[in-house]
Amino acid sequence: MSDTSRIEPTLEPYSHAPAPSPEEKEAAQAANDNDALHQAQADLAALQAKNAELAEQYLRAQADMQNTRRRAEDEMSKARKFAVESFAESMLPVVDSLEAGLAVKDATPDQVREGTHITLRQLKSALERNKVVEINPAPGAKFDPHQHQAISVVPLPPDSTQDANTVVSVLQKGYLISDRVLRPALVTVSAPK
Repeated sequence: MSDTSRIEPTLEPYSHAPAPSPEEKEAAQAANDNDALHQAQADLAALQAKNAELAEQYLRAQADMQNTRRRAEDEMSKARKFAVESFAESMLPVVDSLEAGLAVKDATPDQVREGTHITLRQLKSALERNKVVEINPAPGAKFDPHQHQAISVVPLPPDSTQDANTVVSVLQKGYLISDRVLRPALVTVSAPK
């Protein structure tokens, strides 16, 4: 064969089928549109179901949050209302001891003193059980402005070995309640040398 008789391939594939008619093209387009519509409707239904599920989860979360808040408020109210209950229970034996001591008409001074000491120990024990701890710094302890209140500054004798800015004496004990100062200790403080 000669080179001129050779057939060159074309880019379009050869098809034996005749070209579709406009009606066939329209029907195919309608079928594609119908499939797309069904797919869109299915997607919409799925999204609506997901939206309803999320809305229900949101409402449940809101209800849970409101219930939690209400429970917390009830617990806080009860805690405030009955916070003093434990403290009052621990004070009742002290009251009983004081009443019993007053009921004795012919007690000697030594008996009154002994009863007072016992009652004071009960009171201190009750305070400690309720986390009320006394602040009673020893002479020479460093002055702590967070727990002590200086009433006066006193000069030290020349032969004193005590450092400056330390407690000389306690005029009134202080108290802590759960590491918070309820009342600072009233103290006199040594002056700088």
